[in-house]
Amino acid sequence: MKIVPLTTNLNETQKRPYFLWDEPLTVEKLHEILSSGDCKLKPSVSEVNAKPKACVSEANMDKRLNYMAKILREARFEHVWEFLSVQDLLANWERLKGRLGRKKAFWEFFLRKWKEHGLI
Repeated sequence: MKIVPLTTNLNETQKRPYFLWDEPLTVEKLHEILSSGDCKLKPSVSEVNAKPKACVSEANMDKRLNYMAKILREARFEHVWEFLSVQDLLANWERLKGRLGRKKAFWEFFLRKWKEHGLI
């Protein structure tokens, strides 16, 4: 297995992001996984409450959701948005929230406050 060095600089696409310390996945490969296929992970506002499109297999969607949850759990708040959009979070919230562990309350707080302030 090739050792991929860790980085906190997410512009270093051939290195492993610090929040994926336990697996040899580069920043570039993570972006690929999150945006793989013809389906958008970043739906338009009108698509936010829509179900994931059928062209994404359940296995691929599960893999994407696992990485999304890992980003939400382990990445610094400001780095989350390098990989996900608020629309990603909203569109997949029901399937993500059970994967967030101790960070679930953190993200519920932000979603609630953003809604209260009319930001989403």
